[in-house]
Amino acid sequence: MLIRFAATVGGFTMLSRVLGFARDILIAAFLGASAAGDAFFVAFKLPNLFRRLFAEGAFNLAFVPLFAGALAADGRTAARAFAEDALSVLLWALLAVVVLAQIAMPWLMLAIAPGFADDPAKFDLTVYLARLTFPYLLFISLVSLLGGLLNSLDRFAAAAAAPVLLNLCLIGSLLAFARTGQTPAHALAWGVTAAGLVQFLWLAWNCKRANMLPRLPLPSLTPAVKNLLVLMLPAVVGAGVVQLNLVVDMIIASLLSDGSVSHLYYADRVVQLPLGVIGVAIGTALLPTLSRQVGEKQTDAAFNSQNRAIEYSLLLTLPAAAALIVIAMPVIHVLFERGAFDANATMITAGVLTAYGVGLPAFVLVKVLAPGYFARKDTRTPVRAAIWALVANVVLNLAFIKPFGVIGIALASALSSWLNVVLLAKGLHGRGYFNPDRLLRRRVPRMLIACVVMALLLLAFSKVVDPWLEGGLGLKVLALLGLVLLGVSSFAMVATAIEAMRWRDLKMALRG
Repeated sequence: MLIRFAATVGGFTMLSRVLGFARDILIAAFLGASAAGDAFFVAFKLPNLFRRLFAEGAFNLAFVPLFAGALAADGRTAARAFAEDALSVLLWALLAVVVLAQIAMPWLMLAIAPGFADDPAKFDLTVYLARLTFPYLLFISLVSLLGGLLNSLDRFAAAAAAPVLLNLCLIGSLLAFARTGQTPAHALAWGVTAAGLVQFLWLAWNCKRANMLPRLPLPSLTPAVKNLLVLMLPAVVGAGVVQLNLVVDMIIASLLSDGSVSHLYYADRVVQLPLGVIGVAIGTALLPTLSRQVGEKQTDAAFNSQNRAIEYSLLLTLPAAAALIVIAMPVIHVLFERGAFDANATMITAGVLTAYGVGLPAFVLVKVLAPGYFARKDTRTPVRAAIWALVANVVLNLAFIKPFGVIGIALASALSSWLNVVLLAKGLHGRGYFNPDRLLRRRVPRMLIACVVMALLLLAFSKVVDPWLEGGLGLKVLALLGLVLLGVSSFAMVATAIEAMRWRDLKMALRG
């Protein structure tokens, strides 16, 4: 059941990521790795930082176990009443944050992108674009709550489809207004806020269809809401630490040459494909599943869910990471090198992608291990792990930035994420929440062997298709497609032959 739900989320996430690539290809063609691109990416990241802090990072992780518990113990009416009280508190808090941020935007920009202050035109553009994008926080945070509500009802498709609407809105705004508006960056900024509204209306309609659309009472600190806030506090700190990692990266990138923020963005977008399809999908499905199993004291089922989530995450992310490390240059060249995105931007972004590839399995495992704590209402332990990861990220950034430039920022993120994984896994094991079973211990080393074989084949074949990458768009796409198909097929065949995976197990998991 868990893997079937994860496949539902992953399927829509895959569609979203494909549209996201189309969006980013357009953005690269119009903006490239430029000062205007840097300004938009910082403006777009700001509401997302707050969203992950207040909504996904704290509110939703505390809300879903409580809502799922109320649904199981007290029924739909009580669960809906709790959701309404939570929604009211969230809405008014978000309105206050949005208003204050609009007023304080220049100071916020000085805090997160201090290097832009050396270029007044770039700084003013970033402030203006951030004011346009920031209302997105209000809508997307409400989307997060409504999505958590639907996920707890085992209705994963609607929330998983919402990011598709974001990409459609941004593509539409870019195509419609990039040449007629002030700049392509302005068109994108307006599209961001419009996308937030569209996603909110979509989720509200789906909640109404499920007969679970919350009304909006006056804010009230009921006992259930107080319990929610108590659980949120350490999660806010933990999410704040995670987001502070991203802020540190942004601050350092803003101090480097024009385009550094853009290089990080484009490489991150490639990494987000497997991260979103695998990590977010499994993590989203795992939290309510574990919450129910823990609440019903199904200890063996909870252990099995955690082990299978880790197994299937590694089965998909280890080969993806190996492939991104080996063929980073062809990937960036084919996807982005056109228009304003030149060969130099390709070379730097490919280096950043290689560094991110080192951390891809860790990025996913953090999302898979954290629900093991949240399902048991333990929001404090992940905070401590995140703090140590933050310290490591800062230290590594300072060590790597001089020899590696913007690539060092990505490498620091990758290595600090692996530290986070080690601390989370050790904590779960020490508390008796996780113990790798025989199947997991047997298959992971075999996955690594299959990855090595695949990487060697990709390395050899990439030399063969190098001339194709100098040809027209059709030849470039065929070359990249050939590399991808070779990687997928070779890993699947080797993994099957040495029993790192079994198709029968995958089919059973998908049927639930």
